[in-house]
Formats: sequence, C-alpha cells, structure tokens
Amino acid sequence: MNSTILLLCVVVYFIGLLVISYITSRNSDNQSFFVGNKKSKWWLVAFGMIGTSLSGVTFISVPGTVGKLTGTDYIYGGFEYYMMVIGFFLGYFIVAGVLLPLYYRMNLTSIYTYLGRRFNVEAHKIGSIFFIISRGIGATARLFLVVNVLQIFLLDNLGVPFWATTFVLLLMILLYTYEGGVKTIVVTDTLQTSFMIISLIACIWFILNHLSLSPSEAYTVLSDQNYTHFLNLDPNSKTYFLKTILGGMFITIAMTGLDQEMMQKNISVDNLKNSKKNMLTFAVTLLIVNLAFLFLGGLLYLYAIQEGGFYGAEGFFMNQGGANIMGDDLFPALSLNGDHFPLFISIIFIIGLISALFPSADGALTAITSSFCVDILKLNDDEEKTEAEKKKIRIRAHLIFAIVFFALIMVFKAINNKSIVYLVMEIAGYTYGPLLGLFAFGIFTKRIITKKYAIIAVALLAPVLTYAINYTVSSLTDYRIGVELIMLNGLLTFIGLWVVSTTNNKNTQID
Repeated sequence: MNSTILLLCVVVYFIGLLVISYITSRNSDNQSFFVGNKKSKWWLVAFGMIGTSLSGVTFISVPGTVGKLTGTDYIYGGFEYYMMVIGFFLGYFIVAGVLLPLYYRMNLTSIYTYLGRRFNVEAHKIGSIFFIISRGIGATARLFLVVNVLQIFLLDNLGVPFWATTFVLLLMILLYTYEGGVKTIVVTDTLQTSFMIISLIACIWFILNHLSLSPSEAYTVLSDQNYTHFLNLDPNSKTYFLKTILGGMFITIAMTGLDQEMMQKNISVDNLKNSKKNMLTFAVTLLIVNLAFLFLGGLLYLYAIQEGGFYGAEGFFMNQGGANIMGDDLFPALSLNGDHFPLFISIIFIIGLISALFPSADGALTAITSSFCVDILKLNDDEEKTEAEKKKIRIRAHLIFAIVFFALIMVFKAINNKSIVYLVMEIAGYTYGPLLGLFAFGIFTKRIITKKYAIIAVALLAPVLTYAINYTVSSLTDYRIGVELIMLNGLLTFIGLWVVSTTNNKNTQID
C-alpha cells in the first residue's frame, strides 16, 4: 500500500477545506460563528447534518457490528442496530414538533437559555456544562476512532506517533473553523457528507462486482447466513428490539434536540417551517443511509470470508495468528491492506474516512465554544466589551477546547474499545440524561424551584444513581441495561426535580 499517495489525498482534501473556509468566513463576526447570521438554507443544513450524525462511528463501527460474535457487551451481530435507527427516526419527529417551535419562538442563540428563563441562572449554566461534557466526550470518541484507523493502517508505517497525528488533525480543524464557525461548517459539512456517501456507494459497488452478485442476490446470501436479522428477541439483552427503539428515540431527543451543536445548525435556518423541513428530510435520509452501511457491513464479512477470513473463539481473523478485526477494525483492515482492496478503493475509503472525521469534530468544537461563550461567559450580554474583544475571547476559548479534545482522545487511546458505537451510546446515557430530565420537567410541568442550587444537586446526583442501578442490576441479574440508560437517567432527574420543586399560582411556563 502506497502510504504516501493516501497521505497526499488527506493534504489535498484539507487544502480544499481551507479554501472554503476563506471564502465563507469573509466579513464574519460572532453571530456568523454562533448561528450563521440565521441565513442558512434548510436543504444545505439537512444534507450536511447527515455527515455530522453519521461521523466515523457509522462509517467504521456500524458495518463492523454486523459480525455474528455474541456474548460480549457491545457486539451482537446482524442488522440489530437498525432498531436503534428506527428509534432515531421517531425521535426526530418529536424534536421537530416540540423543541424546534420552542427555540424559534424564544429566538435563541443557545438552547440552554431556555433553562435560564424557565428556572434560574444555575439551571442555564448546568445545562450548558452537561452539554459541553457530553459533546466533548462523544465527539472525541468519534474522532479517536478515525485517528486510530489512520494511525494503525497508514501513519505507523511512516513512523508518525499517535499524538502527532491527533495534534495535526486538531490543528487542521482549528484553522478552518476559528473564523467562520457555523457559517463555514454548514458548507463544509455538505461537501464532507457528499464524499462520505460516494465512498459508501463505491465500496458497495466494488464488493458486489468482486463477488459477482446483484444487490438482491447479495441480500439473499446475507439472509441465508443470518446476517440480516433485525430483531433481538431476548429481553435481557442490551439490544432487545423494544428497548433499543425506545432508547434510540430518547437518544435522538437528547443528542439532537437538546444538543447545542445539532440545534445550532437548525436554528441558523431562516424560519421554523424550513427548519422543520430540514429535520424531517434529514430523518428520512438517515434511514436509508444507515441501512446501506449495514448492508456494506454484511458484504465486508462475505468478502473477507471469501478471502480466507474466519470466525474464531474471540473474534474474526484473516489468518491464523493474525489480529482480531471484528468490529471497528474490519472495514479499514480490508480497505487499507494492499492484499485485499485495490488502490483506487483505498483512496476512496480514505476520503470517506476523513469526510467522516471532520463533521463530527468541527461542529462539536464550534458548538462547545459557542455554548461556553454565550452560556457561561455571557459574552452576548456583555455591553462593556467591543466586538473585537469578544472575538478575541471566543478564539481563545476555541483554542482551549481544542487542547481539551486532544487530552480526551489520548484517554480513549488508552481505553481502545473495539466497538465505539455502543460505547458512545452508553456514555450519552449518563451525560445527556440530566438534560432530558431538565427540559422535560420545564416543558411539561409548571412547577417552580426556589432553592438556588437544587437543580445542580439533582443533575449531578441522577447520573450517579443511574450508574449504581446499572451496576447492581448487571451484578445480580441476567438483565443488561442498554440504550434505555438515558431514559432511566432522565426519569431520575425528572423525579428529583419534582421532589425539590413547589407549585405556584403564577404561571411560570414559557409562552
């Protein structure tokens, strides 16, 4: 494999992003950075959001989950992941019908401003802090997945250390986002989504031709070998289909509807009607694209088996004594090994992989910076500072969070989980649960909380109780709590807020 050619593709791709950044960031200001001056086109945002939602997790990890290894916490096989996608789909309708109208009615720059108006300043800040923690961990987990693939299959051969790869990629992201923010990202995400989907289609086309199968014939073969089962009927399993659908729905409500990064792009659309179009178009498209990635996963296993791959006691191997490539390692192992895929497919894979890397990282870094400046520092409300001073503070925060991203990626390198997709969902259960409970309590009740720090106490205690319950249930029973973790966490937060709240004759609900 010619590592130099593949590395050159990465450099050329990045230069293209810098050119787009230069064009879109001219005459930009803080409002361009935060909400794109509310001039984004809905169809452009919808298409770009596909790349943000899919990221490296879908591009690499989802195809790997199709493998038939059982008995672990994260990898179950078949198309069971699609039940979570169905849950995602249902969740987007709730976001479009309940949360988007609220955000537009209140004309929000940061969605956590709602918590401040509904409750108090402490609620506003704790909401933002939970988002910063949640998105920071989730984005760096996704970023680690792609960086690790580049490192193992490309840069190790050139003698480049992992920390250097991470540093350079984060520097790239900084260079094209620090000025234009959302205004730039709406355009770059669209470009990157296009390349990701082109890569997906090209890889499917190549494997189908190599196996001499049509799409329908390939599906029949996959079905015969039990790769296409959608339903896990074991209620004790983490991927039992009913709790996976419900968990996916609430994950979407939290990770999209209550997430500043995703909503920052939606509320940059000029009006509510177009923003809803964006959300629902995006939801339908995501159904199709995720199914295509699962189909690709099945094809990858068929291809690998034809090339000599086999299932062992603890994974999937291409040769005796070789490395386990089950899960996240399967797609890159085949794509970047010259003994399997040809060079042109390797180049397409690298472009798709880089396209999966940047949307999940650039948007997260921008949104975290925005939330910190708007919610924590109250930069928009500071009338004493000039626009130039505010911009300087924002750029400094952007740099600091890039350093935090670097540190978190190094932590994930130490953990090195074999299936990031389920790990990300589990982490989200702990970090987004309090946001789910806070917003649900604010929207669906009229109770008030008079004690200043009660909300902070409840929001911090709920994840701890959730972890304790999860640990106890797993230790004492055969039942495994999966993606419904976020529902439990949100419910505990809601109950805690009810306990510390009181009724009031004055209507505290936001009109």
